[in-house]
Parts: sequence; structure tokens; C-alpha cells
Amino acid sequence: MSRAVGLRDRSGMSGAGRVVVKVGSSSLTTTTGGIDPDRLGALVDVLAARRNAGGEVLLVSSGAIAAGLAPLGLARRPRDLATQQAAASVGQGQLVARYASRFATHGISVGQVLLTADDVIRRSHYRNAQRTLYRLLGLGVVPVVNENDTVATDEIRFGDNDRLAALVAHLVHADALVLLSDVDALYDSPPGRGGSRRVERVDGPADLQRVRVGRAGGAGVGTGGMVTKLEAARIATSSGIPALLTAADRLDDALAGGDVGTWFTPTAPRSATRLLWLAHAAHPRGRLVLDAGAVDAVVRRRASLLPAGTTDVGGTFEPGDPVDLCDENGHTVARGLVNYSSTEVPGLLGRSTRELAQTLGPGYDRELVHRDDMVLLRH
Repeated sequence: MSRAVGLRDRSGMSGAGRVVVKVGSSSLTTTTGGIDPDRLGALVDVLAARRNAGGEVLLVSSGAIAAGLAPLGLARRPRDLATQQAAASVGQGQLVARYASRFATHGISVGQVLLTADDVIRRSHYRNAQRTLYRLLGLGVVPVVNENDTVATDEIRFGDNDRLAALVAHLVHADALVLLSDVDALYDSPPGRGGSRRVERVDGPADLQRVRVGRAGGAGVGTGGMVTKLEAARIATSSGIPALLTAADRLDDALAGGDVGTWFTPTAPRSATRLLWLAHAAHPRGRLVLDAGAVDAVVRRRASLLPAGTTDVGGTFEPGDPVDLCDENGHTVARGLVNYSSTEVPGLLGRSTRELAQTLGPGYDRELVHRDDMVLLRH
């Protein structure tokens, strides 16, 4: 397993042992949706050189939906979910086949890893995903990771592979995250305008106060933009991983430690990986309302949530689903994996676990949400 090397600035990238690189649709495809072999080939050549020099590389790649447009005769990214999923199904195979073919010219194998948020917020699934990625790296394989767009629902609508890349970086204890964009760095205003300046380094939120960014570009093949990349950088740095934002054609310089792109410095030590996924990847299925005493127990004492301190429930969920824990004013203070279904919870509210075990049976002496399956969202 690679150990973090504690990069202080971009110059240390040349010595990073394990790097996660995220590339978006617009960096891989033509405006009509087909895969651009020259752009994909150039990306692979840089990553292969890094791998053959002894480094470990994971590639988080968008482009499945975009790659499926041309084969399906679609002029642009479809708006309806069913056609998006169909395009992803066709395009994912084409995308990975191109990667496999190009990496093979360097003597490197690739492994496709398709993830949804549910795959990694549940404890057993999370361990499986982590083991798979570690084993691929141990075998010298380059994992090609993507959101499972063919079956995803909420995730597919906003194309958060930038965020996925940040979470994967933490999942595998990467030394750095590289986010590839259409522009070579973050600028303090749209780079096409006169007077805009490159933001060379971001050490915290204060450095972004005067930065104005836009969303997805005009190519029509992606759904991300600078906003999602900044959010990914925030997730990575808040969990102890530095991030570098630059353009795909500057990747070689970036991995060599050159003065390119925008460097995001870690703002906190590394945290529990699965809880990071719970905080940033989980879509809550419902909510539990806590009284003041329960809020204090959860937030200040980091205690489990018991039925006695819960006053209301909303949403439809099953055991193991993520739910938001809210105070009496509706503010979310934590998120966790609930131990009961939404049909069971109303009969438990306000009652002690001892009483529940006596009247309903020993299976009801469990917490609503155990502290090991909970992450605080407000401190």
C-alpha cells in the first residue's frame, strides 16, 4: 500500500507514489460526442509513462455518455434519463476498449471499476471496493473508474465525477489528486476576459473569495465545470489530500512537478474514509428530528442516536439507508445509516431502548443510528 508522502507544493508531484487523475468528457471527445483518439492517446501516454516509472495511477474518467452519442446517432447529450443511461451503456464499452488498447501498447493492463454512492457508504460494499482497487494496483493494473451511469439516478443528472475522484483519492489513500479541466488553471475571473490572472495556490477558503467561476462549457458533452472541480478540491483538501487543477495537455508537466495549474493545499488531517463518503456521496432517503438533548449528545459527545431523543421522522427508507439528523429548527447536524425502516421508526420515537426491548423484543434495543455509522455535518 502506498503511503502519503506529505506533499507541500506542486514541486513534490514528481515523487508522489499514488495519484488519482480525473479527466472530463470535454477533454476526451469531439463536440459531436465521439472519442478523439489523439486526445485520449496523449492522456494515456503520460499516465503510462508514470506507471512504468514505478508510480501508481488511478484514472477517474467521464465520457461514457458522450462516447455513446455518435454510435446512437445523437447530436447532443440527451435530456431524459432513459436515453442518458442507454448512451452510457453503449459508450462505456467503447471508452474502456480505447483505454485498454492504448495502455496495452505500453504493456499495461486496465481494469474497469464502476461505482455508485451506495457501493461505498455501506460498510461491506465499501470494503469490497477498497480491496478491489488495492488489488488492481498491486497487480500493476491501472483502474479506470467511473460513476455507474447505466444504473445511477440522482447522480447521473449532475455528473459529479469530480467529486467521485476526490472520494476515490481518499478511498485509496492517494498522495495527490489531479483534476483536468478545459483551462490550464483556476483564474480569478473567466480566462477569456482581459485582465484575468491565474490563481497559483489556494491555502483555504479565503483565497477563493474574489474568484468568479462558471459552470460547464459550451461543448455540450459534459455536465461539470469549475464549480464541481472546486468542490472536489475542497473535499480532497479537507481530508488531507492535496489537489492540482490544470488542463489535460499540461498533465505531463503537472506530474513532473512543474509550475502549472492551481495547487490546493490540504486544510485538515486525513479522516475516516467511509465517513467521508457518507458525508459527500450519500443521498439521504429521509430525516430524523432530534430534541435538544439528543443534538447535544450527537454533536458534542459523539454519541449514538437513540429513539428516546428523536421526535419526528420523514421520508421513506430501509435499514442501512442514509438519513439526515436534524435539530428542531430543521438544520441538518449529522448524517448516518439508520438501523430501522421508516415504517418502524414512528412506533419507537421517544421510547427508551430498555422499554422497546421489553415490549417489542430484544432486537429493538439497538440505536436508531450508531455513532460508527454517523458523520457530523455541523460542529
